[in-house]
Order: sequence, then C-alpha cells, then structure tokens
Amino acid sequence: MTPHLSGLNPVQLQAVEALDGPVLVLAGAGTGKTRVLTSRLVHLLATARAMPSQILAVTFTNKAANEMRHRVEVMLGRPVEGWWLGTFHSIGTRILRRHAELAGLRTNFTILDADDQVRLLKQIMAAEHIDDKKWPARVLMGVIQRWKDRGLLPEQVTAGEDSEVANGGALNIYRQYQERLRTLNAVDFGDLLLLNLALFKSRPDVLEDYQRRFRYILVDEYQDTNVSQYLWLRLLAQGHRNICCVGDDDQSIYGWRGAEVGNILKFEQDFPGAQVIRLEQNYRSTARILAAASGLIAHNQDRLGKTLWTETRDVEPGEKLRLRSVWDGEDEARFVGEEIEALQRAKQPLAQTAILVRAGFQTREFEERLMTLGVPYRVIGGPRFYERQEIRDAMAYLRVVNQPDDDLAFERVVNLPRRGIGDTTLRAAHALARAKRVSLTTACRELAQTDELKPAARRALSGFLNDLDRWRAAVDRMAHPELAEMVLEESGYVAMWRESKAAEAPGRLDNLKEMIPAMAEFESLAGFLEHVSLVMEATTESQGDMVSIMTLHAAKGLEFDTVFLPGWEEELFPNRRTLDEGGAKALEEERRLAYVGLTRARRRVIITHAQHRRVFNAWIACLPSRFIGELPADEVELDGAPGLAPAGQLGRAASDDAPTWRSPPRWQQPRGFGRSNPPLIEGSAREIDATPTSRFASGARVFHQKFGYGTVAGVDGDKLDIEFDKAGRKKVMDSFVQRATA
Repeated sequence: MTPHLSGLNPVQLQAVEALDGPVLVLAGAGTGKTRVLTSRLVHLLATARAMPSQILAVTFTNKAANEMRHRVEVMLGRPVEGWWLGTFHSIGTRILRRHAELAGLRTNFTILDADDQVRLLKQIMAAEHIDDKKWPARVLMGVIQRWKDRGLLPEQVTAGEDSEVANGGALNIYRQYQERLRTLNAVDFGDLLLLNLALFKSRPDVLEDYQRRFRYILVDEYQDTNVSQYLWLRLLAQGHRNICCVGDDDQSIYGWRGAEVGNILKFEQDFPGAQVIRLEQNYRSTARILAAASGLIAHNQDRLGKTLWTETRDVEPGEKLRLRSVWDGEDEARFVGEEIEALQRAKQPLAQTAILVRAGFQTREFEERLMTLGVPYRVIGGPRFYERQEIRDAMAYLRVVNQPDDDLAFERVVNLPRRGIGDTTLRAAHALARAKRVSLTTACRELAQTDELKPAARRALSGFLNDLDRWRAAVDRMAHPELAEMVLEESGYVAMWRESKAAEAPGRLDNLKEMIPAMAEFESLAGFLEHVSLVMEATTESQGDMVSIMTLHAAKGLEFDTVFLPGWEEELFPNRRTLDEGGAKALEEERRLAYVGLTRARRRVIITHAQHRRVFNAWIACLPSRFIGELPADEVELDGAPGLAPAGQLGRAASDDAPTWRSPPRWQQPRGFGRSNPPLIEGSAREIDATPTSRFASGARVFHQKFGYGTVAGVDGDKLDIEFDKAGRKKVMDSFVQRATA
C-alpha cells in the first residue's frame, strides 16, 4: 500500500479510492474528514488520474485551504503548483478576473468590504429619500445579500419576493446598487459567485471550458453551502461528474447566514447514481458521549442518518454525561468553577477545558467566577463581556452619572442615541473647556445658556444635562440596578436597540439585560464601576494554558477533553426567538447545535440547567431544555445538589406547549415594563461654585467669528449680552470674542 493510504480504516480507504462519478462522504464528527480529503487529493496526483490544474478543491475558510495545501505537499514531499485550491470566494474571483469583460467589468475591479458596501448603499438611499434611521442600511444590505446567496440578480427577483424593507423599495435599491457597482468597476462578496453564475448562463462556451478543465471536484463542509454556491458547483460538475462532497448533515448550524441543509440531503437526486459513504468510526469521543449525541440527533427528521461508534466502546465506554441542576446562574458559575479547579488539581491542562454557551450574554458569570478564582481564560469568537460595545456604552452612561467630570464617558454618550448634539456643538464645548480649564460637562452647561449654539442644539444639550442632573439626584435614593435601568430607558439607549432591525440587536439587548442583575452583587454604583475597571485592567494574554469560553457556533471544528454545556433550559436552548422565526426547521437546527456541543468533548461532558434566571430585578422560573429529555437515560448520570428538584425525566422530551418563562423579559415588553416607571426626581446634583468675571465692560466693541462685530450691552460674570451689527442681540461666552481692532 502506498504511504498516503496507510493508516486509513476500510471506509476511509473506500472514500479515497472512489474516484469515478459523484460521491457524497457523510463524515461524522471526529471521523477523520480532513485526512480523507487530503489523502484523496494526493491519490489523484500520485496515480496520475489528473494534473493539479485539473483539480478544483473548494473550502469555506482560508485556514482550511492552507491546511489542506500544507498536508498534501507534506504527503507528496514536494510543492504543488497550478491547482485550483481555495475558498468559494477566492476561486470565484479567479474566474471572474479571467473573464471580467464578459461580466461587464475590467480586470482590475475592486472588491468592496462591508463598510464600503454600506457607505455606497447609504448614498443610494439618500438619493431615494429613504430614512436611514427607520431603515438602516445594514438591514437593507442583509436583504440584498440574501438575494445574492440565492443566486438572484435584480431582474430575477420577482415583485412577490420584494422585501417590506424600505417601504417595499428594496428591489429598486438592489437594482441601483448593482448599477452603481458596475460604474465603479467594483463587486461585493456576494457578486463573486453571482456574476460567475450569470457568466456561465450567458456564455455556455466559457462554462464548457471549465467543465472540461475540472476533471475532479472536491468540496469541504458541503452542508454549509448556500443556494448560490450549490448552483455554481452543480454547473461545474456536469462535465465529468467526478464531484466528491464531504460534509455532515447533522452539523449544519449556519442556516441564519444562508446555509441550506437541503443541499446535502438531495445530493443523490442532483447526481443520480451517486455513492454515499458514511464515515462513522469516531476517533475523538468516548462511546458514552457518542451514544448520547446519536440518541439526541435521532429526533431530527431531515437527516440522512448515521451512527457514530468507537473501537473502545466495549472496553472503555468512558464516563457518563453528568447532568447538574443548579439554583441560578451564579450557582451554575460557582459549580463550573469548582469543577475546573478539580480538573486542574488532577493535572488536566486548562486548554483542554471549554465552556460552550448558546448565547453571548451567558459568558459574564463564568468570566466573573474564573477571574475571582484566578483561573486564566480566553473568550473565543468575540470580545469579553465588559468589552462589548453595548456594555461599554451603558458603562459610559453610569460613569458620567457617578462622576460628572468624566469627559471621555460624557463625549461617548452625549449624542448616543442621536439627539441632535453634533460635532459643531462638541467642538465649541471643547474650545470653551480648554480655554477655561473646566470639564466638558461644565463647558456644555455654560454653553447651553448662551446663543453660541443653534436653538435646536441648545435645547438638546440642555435636555441631556437636565437628565444627568435628575439621574445623579437619584443615586442616593434608588437601588443602583433600578437606577441603571432608568438611565438606559430614559436616555433612549434601550429603545435604540429595541427598534433596531440589525441582526445583532437582540443579542445586544440580552447583554444589557444580563448587566443589570450583575450590579446587585455590589453595594453601590461606585463599587460596581470600580469592579468593572479592575476587570478591564486584568486582561490576560491570548496564548498559554487557559480555559476557552465560546458560543456553540464558534466551537465547530474544535475539540477538548472536558466540555461544560450550561444553560440547557427552555427559551434559552432551544432559543425561543429562533423558534419563533423558524419553526420546526429552526428546532432541528438548534438540536444540531446541541449535537455539535456534545461531540466537541473527548472524555467528559457536564450539562447544567438553572431552575431560576434573574432578568433585571425579577426572578424567572425555568424548565429544563427538551434536549435533556431526549438524551438516552443510560448514558446520563444525574448530579443534583441537595434540596433541588430533580432535573426532569430523561428519555422523554419536554412538551412543546409546556409553560416556561413566567413573563417575557422586561425589555421585550412595552415601554414601562408593565409597571409605572420610577418617579422622576427633580433638582440638580451639583451647583457651579465660582462666579467668574469678564474681561469686557459694557460698551466695548468686540468681534465674534460667527456673528461678526458688535457692542457689549451687558455683562453677567463671563457671559456677555452683545448687540451685533448684523446678527442682532445674542448672549455669548466672553472667551468666544475678541476686542475689535477697528
């Protein structure tokens, strides 16, 4: 046997040697998928079945493409030149540049990044008088990209498919956007395959050339393809029909970004006579973990079916999955922290431990606990909790309430959300603050009493300053979590995200909801702010031996000795918002996500669910996730703490109509949370002490950069009443005028 085939099990060998005709390799988690792909590529070259330029190998990430290239060259012992190996986007770009003129482009066309796409779209929306506040450009861009993911040019989108976004004008905007791209000699990422499809359909000779060229096609992670990628591959494969797609229908978890699990499910229909080879021997997890994962995923209807197994199943079945019922989120984090310390004492490296959560907001309590214990950790796939944009914004509001002279915090939130306080106002305030050596807040307070600003800006600034005064006056009269809730609501910050149509808006609201109860652990607002400052300061290096915290989506492709799966509760996992939007199809994807979580573990899985979650200042009763009821009872060990109710009967799914949360999260209820808002407290928290004097006297002639020449009519401290020659009577700060020289 040649070296590149040695060590393959019989089914892997079958997948490598099945070179003729369409082949679907169903590669379960941990079954050696990457080895099969690279061995198949080497086999094609080593047996001279094809030259490198006759092979098309497509991946989803540059990392995967580079790893595949490196492995093949190591196995061959030489570099490989001229083959078509890369991501869908890179291969699409390569083809498009070769035939740019046929696609209406020049060969030096630009590929716009996401920011440039949104900027271009905003220009078109402005010309069409579409309000960017009501219909954010990023939402409209999402609609356009979904059409592109489905392989639809503007002329292929029917009126019935037009979106309600932009008052039903999304299709018109899409058409103008494509025309503008053409004028700029530019494309976006969606175009890289969309224009390939248009080229292939309009020029059959070009398509036939590539069909002849690519004798063999290999596709990695086929379950993650969208419609456009699927159509592109199907067209190219019609020549020799030697297409090999490797994927796992049970790990299709990216439907929210356009992936169609149906592409892999209908492979045999698209390519009659296709071989389907199932890689089921797992080299990662214990037999118990595999049995539990297989039992869970068997509840899905849309799957081709396979059962993972391991050679050690009869000899060393491994530990049972542990299921722990905890009182609340804090108890859950404490339990996980203790378990990690125990694993550390048993000499398991921290890098072999992972905490996989369904939603980003869940990371906070685990981060806090691990920091308290001094256990190093990294958050993979996203920022740490207190580094997230919405948390930083909320903290800035609370900082400026707690400390009026915090200029950096004040500047961050003074126009967030937009309230008509623009750059011109801030420049004037900065100039005054520097001239008088006072804080920005003090400068704004003085500026708001003059005519330096336009009336609308003056009213907006005065209103915001009054809000700050009212909130500061409430610091000693309200519990600080309630105060934070009031600040975020009355400032309009929560409403901004509640009304946003951006895909990330619900997650940002969830993070804000998580922050409020966290404050209750501290005696005061100042204590909480100090704690966060210390947390932000105590950053650790991203390298070294540390626990990994990430979402289940970010964990795909990774593996660890020990995996903690917290938050297995109805409403949280499966996620209620996802189910409301996607129904039964979404439930199956949530179950696939649970399957991915289980199969990340090599040796042990510990699942936890809380009986209560705290949302703002209200406790909410939770039911165990239906996925717990779908785990095979023989593979799970109940690990309940004294005094807690049992986790629920294993082997029986929770009823779909079972009562779950007692009430919706308060920020999803109508404004006011179903109760009266906290009383507004009048009065200013701080008075300006000094009584400044002016260097100008009544009758002095002065010059103002904006209003021109005038005569001082009155003096009030450092504020001047000036009768301007052309602008009329205005009240201005004396630092904004100079003595007239004429």
